[in-house]
Amino acid sequence: MTFQYSEAQSKMNILLSNDDGWRADGLRALEAALEGLGRLTLVAPDRNRSAASNSLTIDMPIRIVERDGHRYAVNGTPTDCVHLAISGLFKEEHQLVVSGINDGANLGDDVLYSGTVAAAMEGRFLGLPSVAISLVHDGGTERHFASAARIARDIVSRLISSPLQDVSVLNVNVPNLPFEQLQGVQVTRLGVRHRAQPVVRGTDPRGRSVYWVGAPGDGQDAGPGTDFYAVQHGFVSVTPLQVDLTRHSALLPLDVWLQRPNG
Repeated sequence: MTFQYSEAQSKMNILLSNDDGWRADGLRALEAALEGLGRLTLVAPDRNRSAASNSLTIDMPIRIVERDGHRYAVNGTPTDCVHLAISGLFKEEHQLVVSGINDGANLGDDVLYSGTVAAAMEGRFLGLPSVAISLVHDGGTERHFASAARIARDIVSRLISSPLQDVSVLNVNVPNLPFEQLQGVQVTRLGVRHRAQPVVRGTDPRGRSVYWVGAPGDGQDAGPGTDFYAVQHGFVSVTPLQVDLTRHSALLPLDVWLQRPNG
C-alpha cells in the first residue's frame, strides 16, 4: 500500500498517547507506522494505566520526564497526558490525537473504562479529531501489532487528506491476525458485554484478603453490525463515538414521569 503526502500534510503535528505506558510495544509500532505523516510527539503514562477511563489528576502535581526530545513520560493518567500536551505543555499546537495501539480489545462497554479511548476522548474534548486503536487478542503470546499499525496509518492518512465532519472519535479494533488475513474494514456500532466475571479473592503474605476484578464478560449484544461481530469474523471494526451521553429518546418520557403525582 503506497500513499502520497503533500508538504502541508507533512507539517501536521500529531500527538500520540496510550494507556499501556510510554515503553509499550503497541505505542512504538504506532509511532513507527505514522512516521512521515507529520511531526510526531509522544506523551504517555510512565507505567501501565489501563482502565483509567477519563480520570484527571487534580489532587497532586503531575511530573513529566523528557526522554529523547519528542517522547515524554507522565506520572499520570492517559487523560492527563493529552490534556497537558494540548493545554500548554508545548508551544506548538497539535492537529490530531492518536491513542494506542492498545494491547487488548476495546469493544462495547470497554470504551467506558478504557484509558486508550479516554485519551482520544480528551483530544476531542479539546477540539481535535481523535482516533483510538486497539489490537484484539485472546491473551496468547503472539501480537500482530504490525497489522494494527498499517490500519492506523491508513486511517490517519485519510483523516489528513479528507477530514471527517461531525465525528467525535473513531474507535478502531483490529483482529490479532497477519495483515494479509484481515477480511476488510466495517463501520460498526458498539455491542454490549455480558456481566463481568465475579471478583477473585486471594490472600496477601500477611493473611489479609485481597481482591482482583473479574474478567470481562463475553459479548451479549454481539450480532451483525456490532464491533464484536466484525472482529470475530476477521474484519477491522471502526466505530464513531460521541461525547454526548444523553439518551435523547428518553427526555420526553422522563419529563412526563416526573410530572405525575408521586404516590
